[in-house]
Amino acid sequence: MNKLKGWSMSVTKDYTLQQLAEGLPKSLLNASDKELEGFQLIIDETIRLREGHRNLQKLIKTFSTSQIQRT
Repeated sequence: MNKLKGWSMSVTKDYTLQQLAEGLPKSLLNASDKELEGFQLIIDETIRLREGHRNLQKLIKTFSTSQIQRT
């Protein structure tokens, strides 16, 4: 993934699909299929990690709320 080194982009809810596409560097657009597959794995894992983090936050909030109600 040498062509992708140094590339980072903060994705927020405010970005439109067009803005994301326009922000892609040429190195990503010219990446090989193998590099893109690796990049896709990173994106997929990032999404799973973010969903897991949200679920963990909900569990902690639920646990904290239930503990407060018991005391």
